Amino acid sequence: MKKVLVLGVGAQGSAAAKRLDQEPNVGEIICADYDPKAVESIVKSIKKGRGAQVDAHDKDSIVAAAQGVDLILNGLPLECTKNVLDAALEVKANYQDYASTIAENVADVWRNSEEAKKDDNFLGAKVTSPATKQWMDSLKAQFNIYGPKFKEIGKLAIVGTGSAPGLICCATRNAVRHLDSCDTIYNIVWEGAIAKRFQPFWWSPITALTDMSEQALAFENGQFVNTPAFGNPIKRKYDYMEEEITFMEHSHDEPLQYGFNAEKFFKGCKNAYFKYAGAGMDFAKPLYEAGLLSHEAEDYKGNKIVPFDYVLTHIPPAPKYREEIQEIIDEGLKLDSGCMVIEAYGKKDGQDILVENHVFAPGFVESFERAGITAEMYLTGQGGFFFSKMFVNDKFDQTGLISSDMLSDEQVDTYFEYAAELGITLETKIKKL
Repeated sequence: MKKVLVLGVGAQGSAAAKRLDQEPNVGEIICADYDPKAVESIVKSIKKGRGAQVDAHDKDSIVAAAQGVDLILNGLPLECTKNVLDAALEVKANYQDYASTIAENVADVWRNSEEAKKDDNFLGAKVTSPATKQWMDSLKAQFNIYGPKFKEIGKLAIVGTGSAPGLICCATRNAVRHLDSCDTIYNIVWEGAIAKRFQPFWWSPITALTDMSEQALAFENGQFVNTPAFGNPIKRKYDYMEEEITFMEHSHDEPLQYGFNAEKFFKGCKNAYFKYAGAGMDFAKPLYEAGLLSHEAEDYKGNKIVPFDYVLTHIPPAPKYREEIQEIIDEGLKLDSGCMVIEAYGKKDGQDILVENHVFAPGFVESFERAGITAEMYLTGQGGFFFSKMFVNDKFDQTGLISSDMLSDEQVDTYFEYAAELGITLETKIKKL
């Protein structure tokens, strides 16, 4: 029987804990958070859970809670990532994270290493954004420093395991399977759940706005490049959309992961982009253009303020408790829709081919009816849970550190078998160009 530590029982962590509670191979779930109310709420709702208050800014606090666990599931803010990785190594546990990380302290692990002196500039990266450089250094630390350490203790760390990255990465691997060679990948996401109240984000506002305050990242002509935030728009109208949607550039993990793994896992892909649309993007774009997402302190009437921090104080947190979500549904939604689409362009038997993979999942209301949570919580929580389920059912034979786009074809198939059980399905369309 497996013992799992879920660190951070907010929107995603609580959803995963509830699913793990139903797994026959799971004997105990330690639900840990700094917020005792969040811990109490999730422990009351499951059978195998026990609570622990953990300050994840203190590694020893994590280690104390993680004694004897088989898996640490990290659903905490990025600044805690280094402590959780180090704690997992200390207690010799497998590790799973919902995101790749851009944490400064993880990037410093790389910068201070001997390996950094031999750095080859990461596939000829031509990036100008300090945030992107930090992001790349974080990924180098994960693969080149932490990877060997996890391999040495015979354990696996897997990063980027939510909905995007995570679910979308498995769907992209599935799409590329239908090609002999791949030229270009688009990951296209539309957050189409819109409340009547002011609720621009259904997940962490600080994470969302941080991504939206930066230049985007793409893999272009075999190199990593910065692209304009909210720039390079494309328009799409798939069969299930009522109107055409404009998708824009956005800073996200997938192009970085796909570029890093282009030859081994993506059939020589030369270009990869993440395109995004939805209420959050519509809200953030004019703020970005007005300079209100700047992280630099400015003088305002004799006082120093950071525009980003000031804007953030006016953004409501993502709802995570059942009664909050019920109120939003009772008020009525303006829209309950969305899409997650992979477009993979390449060749098959000498013919130019487009493979479209469409991910279908419960919408806002259906997610609440199924699990008492939002569609974002459902997709990310379940998307992460499928990786956790693979851990507790011993479906991973890898050791070291991998990202969610590095599963075997058989593991990708298993992933979508699990997903279908919870109403998350994949539809593939292959088109000759």
